[in-house]
Amino acid sequence: MEEVRTERGSDVIIVLVGNKTDLVDKRQVSIEEGDSKARELGVMFIETSAKAGFNIKPLFRKIAAALPGMERLSSTKQDDMVDVNLKSTVNSSQIEQQGRG
Repeated sequence: MEEVRTERGSDVIIVLVGNKTDLVDKRQVSIEEGDSKARELGVMFIETSAKAGFNIKPLFRKIAAALPGMERLSSTKQDDMVDVNLKSTVNSSQIEQQGRG
């Protein structure tokens, strides 16, 4: 951690992420242990499950809220946030045109 802070500055954003929370029966680190380690290291902590989609958006929102100059936006209500889907959609006419190419 010190090497990261030395290289990137003391205001670097570091998050300890406990992943695979969907594998409850295979848990090796308790929430309390993760939280305690994060406090010891002076970093943020969150548990996620990429497979289940649990806490993924809150993870990125937590990082965004910690960015310099974002303090005033961290109080933004959840209702004011918009999810953006960057997957392109292809309709049938586009597929037909591609087939003629």
